[in-house]
Amino acid sequence: MKVLVTGGTGFVGTHLVNALVRRGHSVAVLARDAGATRNRYNRPVETVAGNVLDPASLTAAMAGREAVIHLVGIIHEQGQQTFDRMHREAAGNVAAAMRAAGPRRLLHMSAMGAGEDAPSEYGRTKAAGERAVRESGLDATIFRPSIIFGPGDGFVSLLAPIVRWNPLFIPVIGKGQTRFMPVSVYDVARVFGDALEKPGTIGQVYEVGGPETFTLDEIYREIATAVGKRRKPLVHLPLWWGRFLAARFEGAARRGWIDAPPLTRDQLRSLTRDNAANRNRLPPDSQLSTLSSRLYLGSSFSFERRYPPLIASASLMY
Repeated sequence: MKVLVTGGTGFVGTHLVNALVRRGHSVAVLARDAGATRNRYNRPVETVAGNVLDPASLTAAMAGREAVIHLVGIIHEQGQQTFDRMHREAAGNVAAAMRAAGPRRLLHMSAMGAGEDAPSEYGRTKAAGERAVRESGLDATIFRPSIIFGPGDGFVSLLAPIVRWNPLFIPVIGKGQTRFMPVSVYDVARVFGDALEKPGTIGQVYEVGGPETFTLDEIYREIATAVGKRRKPLVHLPLWWGRFLAARFEGAARRGWIDAPPLTRDQLRSLTRDNAANRNRLPPDSQLSTLSSRLYLGSSFSFERRYPPLIASASLMY
């Protein structure tokens, strides 16, 4: 199948493009900078110039494609790249370009916890992106993954140095009881590939989570064990202190002192609600494989932990 991937140069996109190519699909990656795809994938892929905020470039990029996988998303705002533009507006642009250019099959990546009543702007704008997809009339499938881990991720690989190098204790903002279902990026790529090839997944929303639910404290403990700091105590810091730090990080990023804030106030708001799905099996007609996942805790160490098969829950989209 001729597939266009937006967000294909990111963490999930890189793994997904490799998986699609291995499955025999003809993959093109939308990129603002052609150099961003150089030497990124296991095999050469086509690069198409375009921007999800430029509708004309999207229409041209989709000519001759049979399906589009839309992965674009951000975890913090930077300049003109706001949550609303990158989650709602971009999804609407992709859907409109598909209607104009011809492809009808759309796989859209949202996030677990997306909802109009989500405590974070991230979650609310992810829900707005889903709404744009649902209202498009396209043959769409929506995915809501929990926290995705793997080589090059922005979660485990961010926490690991904090655990490893903080000299006396592991700092945790809040009570540490928010629940997550971490899922391997390899499992996410496999689920996307399976759904692309199975018409029975059209019109559904899949909440994709790993087989186990962890509190934030437990995630820190898993990482501490992996890096040889199992005995280091967790010290819980009040939310007001986290908000103070996050505001300073955001200010430093705006001034160009750091590339990206390691913590934002919007992320802290998201910690007030669990990031876990109901443990319902996929409907039989979707026939998505159960998957085994491994926990890769960054490139500086090689700890791996085997998990039982992936669990995902599904609910009808319409």
